[in-house]
Amino acid sequence: MVARSDSVLADAGVEGGSHSLSPVAAQRKRAALLFILPLIVALAAVAGWPLARTVYFAFTDATLATIETARFVGVVNFGYLLRDPVWWRAMQNTVVFALVSVGIETVLGLLIALLLNSELRARGLLRAAILVPWAIPTIVSAQLWRWMFNDLYGVINAVLLALGAIGAPKAWTADPNLALAAVIAVDVWKTTPFMTLLILAALQMLPRDLYEAARVDGVHALRVFWRITLPLIWPALMVAVIFRILDALRVFDLIYVLTANSRETMSMSVYARQYLIEFQDVGIGSAAATMLFAVIAIVVAVMATVGRVRIDQVEAP
Repeated sequence: MVARSDSVLADAGVEGGSHSLSPVAAQRKRAALLFILPLIVALAAVAGWPLARTVYFAFTDATLATIETARFVGVVNFGYLLRDPVWWRAMQNTVVFALVSVGIETVLGLLIALLLNSELRARGLLRAAILVPWAIPTIVSAQLWRWMFNDLYGVINAVLLALGAIGAPKAWTADPNLALAAVIAVDVWKTTPFMTLLILAALQMLPRDLYEAARVDGVHALRVFWRITLPLIWPALMVAVIFRILDALRVFDLIYVLTANSRETMSMSVYARQYLIEFQDVGIGSAAATMLFAVIAIVVAVMATVGRVRIDQVEAP
């Protein structure tokens, strides 16, 4: 059975498969555009100009010393990036970090949100406690975990040695085979509460009559989840995933604090920072930043298109 809302469809002007907007819906759309217009102007002023300057410098031979007299060199800087194995390794690290960390955070966030959405006595306390890792600034939490991962006095090695899980202390952030996994673990600990919060908000908005009907009909809990809960929270879940993917692809502070400029964990943002600040090559650094922006834009556009759902496609059990 396809779940529909006649009033919503009527307001949207959808009748018999027609997708034309009614006068009321068109008026609402124009009002929404007017409300967000100041925000668009502010974003264009604050973010548009620096982005345009970055793209401009990506096509020049600018350095910090010659930034005012930079010459146009075309796509030379981008050609350098495509030939640089360090750049490709940074791109690989970034993609792996984003996919693995966001995947784990989504699963854990969904499970925790389902738990917090149930009837628990200490539900309020648990909801407050789960937000603590997310509330800690990233620089602070990264430095804390850096101390905890230390191979000489870190508490992680101490606990694992006491449990007999490892035979000798491990350099978690220095070992090429462990560094990226350690960074991902810290990001999962830090950002899972964010996913939990967004998913929990979606769960709180679900209509209870559907669950009451499923309970009366004796529908199994797993079937209720797959046929009611997941389809209804899917749009909110995709928004949360897109936000996290965007944030994970541009990760800088967490990786830089834990592993600095290590090639085993270097992200595209760390690569761009190295050329801009340490090598003082504004041209190549700007090209790296431009490439990062392009990758993020493509990934978000693809995810937003693939993850799009329609209300009238949600099925009830």
